[in-house]
Amino acid sequence: MSQLFPATREHRLRIGDVEIFARIGGHGPPLLLIHGFPQTHAMWHRIAPELMKRFTCVMPDLRGYGYSSCPPNGPDNFAYSKRAMANDLLHLMQKLGYDSFAVVGHDRGGRVGYRMALDHPGRVSRLCVLDIVPTYAMWHNFTVKLAMKTYHWLFLAQPNPLPEMLIERAPVAYLDHTLASWTKSKDLSAFSESALAEYRTHYATPEHIHATCNDYRAGATYDLAADEADRAAGKKIACPILALWGDAGIPSETDSPLQAWRPWCDALDGRGIDSGHFMAEENPTATLAALVPFLTHAH
Repeated sequence: MSQLFPATREHRLRIGDVEIFARIGGHGPPLLLIHGFPQTHAMWHRIAPELMKRFTCVMPDLRGYGYSSCPPNGPDNFAYSKRAMANDLLHLMQKLGYDSFAVVGHDRGGRVGYRMALDHPGRVSRLCVLDIVPTYAMWHNFTVKLAMKTYHWLFLAQPNPLPEMLIERAPVAYLDHTLASWTKSKDLSAFSESALAEYRTHYATPEHIHATCNDYRAGATYDLAADEADRAAGKKIACPILALWGDAGIPSETDSPLQAWRPWCDALDGRGIDSGHFMAEENPTATLAALVPFLTHAH
């Protein structure tokens, strides 16, 4: 990993029965970078060097992913809810001495980021979500086209052991197919061999396959219920939000990603980027060009 992230240090934090791994580097105000499925913090390697010139970047692996541990799940799926994941990262940032910080989250990490901003309004100063619309909007606005593109939402959320049993027969093939299918080019050319090796190493173990399925089970149950409760109460995200999506990404199949975010916040900006789902790796230059002005605005 040192070749992907020179001049960074590794940090491990125990929170109850979970150990959270994070890579930290750079100078300046704190910036929390949260990866998504089916990746690890390695996904930031192309944009981290530039961000670390301006920010102290904290790049964790979510529970159930990468070098972090895979706690047991319960019937309510809380252990893999975005609320539980957000609490892990709040503890991490507090332990590092940061009471408030900016957040950039991709995919599941974006869901953790917006849940953190809803639950703990004072802690998140600015939030950028990469290639997602809220969980509420996904489940409530499913179309045939969107369901075909995001079949994994339904497949991975099936009760244990169905998705685990099928994926465990060829986990690397499933991972590679998933990564390739969500890129604009529909192949693995956007990914560095070192980063791919990281994703494959971690995803191929049964405990990670099970944990990531639990992440999606939580998405269909606990996370959706949390969003529905906030929506019914008219709760909004207090900090400014930047929504970025790939022109060939997953939210591009929805009517309008900005329209999906508008009920959730007052200070919203956003646009599409020439990319598939993995914009930090597929088009790091355009991603940075959109991110840096937003993140530095407050400084």
